[in-house]
Amino acid sequence: MSNHTPILRTLLLGATIIAGTAGVSALAQVPPADQPPGNGNATVSPGTPTPPQDAFSPPSPNAPQAPGVNAANIPDGPPAEPSEATPMVEQVTANPAHDDWPGYGRDDKATRFSPLDQITPSNVSHLKRAFIYHTGSKPAPGQVNKWAAETTPIKVGDGLYMCSAMNDMMRIDPATGKEVWHFHANEKYDSIPYTAACKAVVYYTSSTVPEGEHCHHRILEATLDERLIEVDSEDGKVCEGFGWHGMVNLMKGMGESVPGFVAETAPPPIVNGAIITNQEVLDGQRRWAPSGVIRGYDAETGRFLWAWDVNRPHEHGEPKEGEHYSRGTPNSWAAMIGDNALGLVYVPTGNSAADYYSAMRSPEENKVSSAVVAIDVKTGEPRWVFQTVHKDVWDYDIGSQPTLMDFTKPDGSSVPALIMPTKRGQTFVLDRRTGEPVLPVEERPAPSPGMVPGDTRAPTQPWSVGMPRLGFAPLKEADMWGMSPIDQLYCRLKYRRAHYVGEFTPPSIDKPWLEYPGYNGGSDWGSVAYDEKTGILIANWNNTPMYDQLVSRKKADKLGLMPVDDPNYKPGGGGAEGAGAMAETPYGIVVSPFWDEYTGMMCNRPPYGMITAIDMHTQKVLWQHPLGSARANGPFGLPTHLPLTIGTPNNGGPVITAGGLIFVAATTDNMIHAFDIHTGREVWNDVLPGGGQATPMTYEYKGKQYVAIMAGGHHFMMTPVTDDLVVYALDNVN
Repeated sequence: MSNHTPILRTLLLGATIIAGTAGVSALAQVPPADQPPGNGNATVSPGTPTPPQDAFSPPSPNAPQAPGVNAANIPDGPPAEPSEATPMVEQVTANPAHDDWPGYGRDDKATRFSPLDQITPSNVSHLKRAFIYHTGSKPAPGQVNKWAAETTPIKVGDGLYMCSAMNDMMRIDPATGKEVWHFHANEKYDSIPYTAACKAVVYYTSSTVPEGEHCHHRILEATLDERLIEVDSEDGKVCEGFGWHGMVNLMKGMGESVPGFVAETAPPPIVNGAIITNQEVLDGQRRWAPSGVIRGYDAETGRFLWAWDVNRPHEHGEPKEGEHYSRGTPNSWAAMIGDNALGLVYVPTGNSAADYYSAMRSPEENKVSSAVVAIDVKTGEPRWVFQTVHKDVWDYDIGSQPTLMDFTKPDGSSVPALIMPTKRGQTFVLDRRTGEPVLPVEERPAPSPGMVPGDTRAPTQPWSVGMPRLGFAPLKEADMWGMSPIDQLYCRLKYRRAHYVGEFTPPSIDKPWLEYPGYNGGSDWGSVAYDEKTGILIANWNNTPMYDQLVSRKKADKLGLMPVDDPNYKPGGGGAEGAGAMAETPYGIVVSPFWDEYTGMMCNRPPYGMITAIDMHTQKVLWQHPLGSARANGPFGLPTHLPLTIGTPNNGGPVITAGGLIFVAATTDNMIHAFDIHTGREVWNDVLPGGGQATPMTYEYKGKQYVAIMAGGHHFMMTPVTDDLVVYALDNVN
């Protein structure tokens, strides 16, 4: 029996497991060549399904491009200039103004730290809603809900800028929420394969357009339908000198695809004048899915600069006519970060297509999957690679944005470092010049050789022994938990039925296996926050196992699993965050939370979500406790309305302020929380109109500090979906 109190035994998380891997993706749908997009009024053309393939071999690089998803829709414009011509410009985030939040992670190190100190633990109780702004993006009547905005606004000068879940961009007044302009991207519902999300827009100042002229200051986004779009920050009209009428088609060279296969939801960083793009590729579809290629484009003109294509490692140009980037390669869907001084962009990668089967992957793919790859922004050539999981078949792709810091060694010397959180709860600290660990990393024996014929596992896996782990001990049968003794017994039987030998338990065909941490364990796309002055790192994280099983192709067909580009595909027939066809491999995959599917309760005992403070000077935990209450969660998805903090699944990151506060939402209790950074004590909270699955931000305008959170909710976390940006300020400050 569980040793939790009786009241805890009555609690259940209605949304016990959450999305956050590379599942949200969509296909480029762009205006035909004879119709200019104008102010975003682009028409959309459907893609052509990829014909089913019987052989387990990659498609020919000369395979025809699919109509409606290639460069024919947006003319290429003038030929690309050599990458050396890329201007060296100062980025807006290099030295952000005291009152601004000009980038997704605020500054050019993605610290999520603000120097504002008007709001403190002693006065935060006076925080009240200043305004609510509605983006206008939410499901229409009759539409299946696929919304999860995940948006963090940015603030520069007199403008608060953001994107909607469907890629509309807008500028609003920072004090009142009054809309100044609204750019309509005209995304179509069919572009959403799994989740409609847009994490942030990017602010850019031109080095070639004089101040005072149109598009000197610009707002940039990458879209679900694979476009780069630049608009003027003052009026929201497209920058005609960028790409084709303000847009660049990112489907050029990608080959065959359909709506729902690839998309962009993270803000593309601009490093030394180069826009760096990555894209999500929908999980669980087929071995030869669209490419995970990373590309650079000129921020002034939109001209193509280079590509890093894993299986074409030394070919940095675009594919020739009729060819495409190598398919099925590891994709990157997390927010990237760059270092202007070093001329590098840091790319967190995932694993190759067909996440749970690795026998068909190339040596080049195995070297760079589930890794941090540092790429030269002039040439597209990798400088170094640090791998966090070898031969990943657990969907441990990296969802977090790296955070940059200056690490002080015991001898007093400083190292330019990079903090890389992972889903495993392992946090790696690396020298960002070389990729060498700054804090110790050990290669420890891992379960091997594996249980799938021809698919051996790596003999060792990396462990960051120099940092505290964001996780708990391996599962035991005694840890099984339930609302009643019957529920607990059921979970014990599930535990006994599964194969489990600890972390990195190999996939199995004959019976399920337990994946712990699960693919949404540890840190995901919310990333971490870091205060350079105090050395305090804040991370919120998950504790949610998964229950997986490989199935034969015959069984996969019987279950109705098919890839999204199959002409017979129907919604719910397999895809991200669940069962997947993994076509063109011998197996399909069935994935579910490790739960009692009758009540919807996780089989491992709470907490399921945590928040931790780490002193980076000593690498010791300062405090740690569950994050999230049971108020909106309960058995069978029914809310208990109890304020008991049990720790809920969470998605969205924390921010730190110089006022000594941490602001974080993320939890399935639909609340935003404020904590005293020194003690971990919760000092304020508010119930949001929707789920707070986003990272908050804070800014100052005309002497008043504001805190903003997108309460857009999350369809898979089962939190209420809205189009509400909620902004707070102190009620006693004029």
